[in-house]
Amino acid sequence: TGGGAGMKPTDAELIRAAFKARSFAYTPYSHFKVGAALLAKNGMVYTGCNIENAGYTATNCAERTALFKAVSEGARDFTAIAIASNGSAPYPCGACRQMLYEFAPGLTVLVAQRDHSFVKLPLSELLTHGFGPKSLL
Repeated sequence: TGGGAGMKPTDAELIRAAFKARSFAYTPYSHFKVGAALLAKNGMVYTGCNIENAGYTATNCAERTALFKAVSEGARDFTAIAIASNGSAPYPCGACRQMLYEFAPGLTVLVAQRDHSFVKLPLSELLTHGFGPKSLL
């Protein structure tokens, strides 16, 4: 897991956690390192990095790595995710947007620049008319 339960981290602290997670990225092909820090409602922070694979379709994004770690440890409710890269603004890909929407359609997304400045927006702005569990009713 990431951090401990307790006080909710600030946006800046969540961004710092994403940059730290970025340092563990495995990117021998693209060299585009991404880190993510996912905040659960209980205050826990789950981090992840992108992990590339020579068979490109097996590559996993930082956002999904953080989400899978969180879900595999029992977390299901999330409030925010910070994403940081060593290049351009790392907006989540379509697959990550869909996976995040499954658990947190109201998620706040923080997309960090190299200088740690960031854009803050709702997931619903990145995935309009998202398809989630309620869509199956």
